[in-house]
Amino acid sequence: MSLASLAAACTAQTTVSTPLGPLLLARTEGGLAGAWFEGQKAHPGALAAPQTDADPLLREAALQLDAYFAGQRSSFDVPLDLRGTDFQQKVWRALLRVGRGRTASYADIARRVGSPRAVRAVGAAVGRNPISVIVPCHRVLGSDGSLTGYAGGLQRKSALLQLEGVS
Repeated sequence: MSLASLAAACTAQTTVSTPLGPLLLARTEGGLAGAWFEGQKAHPGALAAPQTDADPLLREAALQLDAYFAGQRSSFDVPLDLRGTDFQQKVWRALLRVGRGRTASYADIARRVGSPRAVRAVGAAVGRNPISVIVPCHRVLGSDGSLTGYAGGLQRKSALLQLEGVS
């Protein structure tokens, strides 16, 4: 699914403040479909969906993100609408199983989705994750444990891992 079609499916949006900068939250009828940092790669830009602070799902996502950044929440339970190819969705679901304070390599994720030789494809899917922080792509590291690409910037990735107690 293209970023344009995801953006067109959004029914409401809001921007929340986080310690790492503004985060655009967007939803569809099916659930939270986007959480993008300002300036992030694959940011959809302006959405046609109404800007609102009154949408219950977006409010709940914002509250859960606040608790996460305050160190009071380790996982999220808002309904998600993960829109992408079947492979991307498999990768994103695998990311949801990497718990707070833990990391995985791209090769680990490739094995978890049943495609151990598809490390580069996994990297591409991780980079296209539309729901930053909540679908924890920041927990994926290089095979040697190095910080590698993050659509929101390596500084944010490092800050998220530090917040979660990963050194």
